[in-house]
Amino acid sequence: METIKYEQALRELETIAGQIESGDIGIDELSARIKRAKELIRLCKERLRLADEEIKNILAGDGESMPGGEED
Repeated sequence: METIKYEQALRELETIAGQIESGDIGIDELSARIKRAKELIRLCKERLRLADEEIKNILAGDGESMPGGEED
């Protein structure tokens, strides 16, 4: 999987969508751009899944206090 950041992937997806919607992309390049968009969507979904999993683990807590939390 690529080492592109989520935000970069999202921006590239927005660019591709904009090009397709505005007709700025030629028919010859359309297939390649759609393939790239599919890869970026898969990458974003995986990053979101991993972040969700990590957040759930943090919230489940392993008996550790969360940073910034108040202690008595």
